[in-house]
Amino acid sequence: MKYKGRFGQFGGFYVPEVLIPVLEELEEGFYRYYKDKNFIAELNDLYKNYAGRPTPLYLAKRFSEHVGFKIYLKREDLLHGGAHKVNNTLGQGLLAKYMGKTKLIAETGAGQHGLATAMIGALFGMETKIFMGITDIRRQSVNVHKMKLCGAEVIGVEGGTGTLKDAINDALRYWTAHVDDTFYLFGTASGPHPYPTIVKYFQSCIGTEARAQCLEQIGHLPDKVLACVGGGSNAIGIFSGFIDDRDVELIGVEAGGEGVSTGHHAATLVAGKVGILHGAKSYLLQDEQGQVLDTESISAGLDYPAVGPEHCYLKDTGRAKYVAADDKDVLDAFELLTRKEGIIPALESSHALSYVMQQKGKWDSNTVVVVNLSGRGDKDVDIVEEHRENKI
Repeated sequence: MKYKGRFGQFGGFYVPEVLIPVLEELEEGFYRYYKDKNFIAELNDLYKNYAGRPTPLYLAKRFSEHVGFKIYLKREDLLHGGAHKVNNTLGQGLLAKYMGKTKLIAETGAGQHGLATAMIGALFGMETKIFMGITDIRRQSVNVHKMKLCGAEVIGVEGGTGTLKDAINDALRYWTAHVDDTFYLFGTASGPHPYPTIVKYFQSCIGTEARAQCLEQIGHLPDKVLACVGGGSNAIGIFSGFIDDRDVELIGVEAGGEGVSTGHHAATLVAGKVGILHGAKSYLLQDEQGQVLDTESISAGLDYPAVGPEHCYLKDTGRAKYVAADDKDVLDAFELLTRKEGIIPALESSHALSYVMQQKGKWDSNTVVVVNLSGRGDKDVDIVEEHRENKI
């Protein structure tokens, strides 16, 4: 295990000694079951009949007319629960069941992973605890209510900035004391090995479907594939279908907050330095002393100072490009897609749409772009209204 889970210099597992056996158990369980016929059949049945896969690839005609080139949306927002998160929670939840675990814990920022875990806890009859920063609890109250309706206990985390980083800290601490019967259902393609590998595997259905749908509907692969990047699960999920297609440009869009130049942002790959957080080596927002910086984004799901190790590797090798989108532009993208297509995107997904909008007049009219619409924006309507009122 010590030599696995590396993406160039990134990844690995830098954890307390008590967690090494449980991570080894998790890795062994994953490799035992992920190709097991019964496991695959049960997971595929849940993907289809519980989550609603496959999701459509939709040509956004009026949005495309506005920017001057063709934009296709991979509609992960149509999944049960409202986001791509259910792909991973079904996979890991089923793995927990096969491994004989009876309790689930998870961290969450925007609440989508917390809700998806709570749904799976209800589905499999497992006791579920969700760790969530108090800042995020305030701004994502609808999802908190849904988690509780599913029977999950939501544990408010007051430390630090009360956001995703702090929720992960507390979840890891809890796990070290309850490793025997508890499965930590990690929400993004980050953290210690084997989580980046496991999460990518369960999210790769996005890229597999999108690639096949492009060939079927368009007749060829797209020129560019875009996704928002926080920890990076929805992005690595869709990128995985195109990584070997060198003519397809991969673009990840991070949270620029009020602007990278102001320091109020969460653009780890744009502005970070190599460091270690939550058990893995990756790019990290830190000061000169190596202390983790507070992050700021209008989007709770992207408010995180690190990023998945494979994204760091894709950046360093030049296979993917990473940019930042500012809050103002994100709000404009949120409104434009809603007005043009009647589709309300999550603020996370709106980061990718924002970058696409900025290429108006720059990209050729024949350019074909696929944007991973990772979630829907029901949860964000109050945040958008609040920001618009403050602007007025």
